[in-house]
Amino acid sequence: MDFDLELEFILPAKPARVMQLLTDATLIRQWSGGEAILENKPGGQFEMFDGWAKGEVLKTSPNELSYTWKTGDWDEEAKPSIVNYTMKADEAGCKVIVKHTGFPNEDEMNGHKSGWADYFFTPMEDYIMVMDRD
Repeated sequence: MDFDLELEFILPAKPARVMQLLTDATLIRQWSGGEAILENKPGGQFEMFDGWAKGEVLKTSPNELSYTWKTGDWDEEAKPSIVNYTMKADEAGCKVIVKHTGFPNEDEMNGHKSGWADYFFTPMEDYIMVMDRD
């Protein structure tokens, strides 16, 4: 059985701004509240949430970003999962489609389903609402 998620989030910003919020380590630190590293190039290092999630950038383009993702909670033998973001313009700003594939088990998949909203996209949206007001 595959343990995969596909989620959609609408953010009140243009796709280019959302991509900046996903790839600029300084901005990631600001909206996530934790230390972050993102070397925005294939093969680049990725870390978020004070090193809780780590991986390697697989692909980066103006409207797409992919990296491997493995948390410190997973068994050492567990393979990294893959996170892929696709940004599309939307009348409300930007639709972000997140495909997170290859979880080690159903519990991790279910935990991440709410985690993407609670710890990732809600704080990012809050940051946009406060920092990007015209």
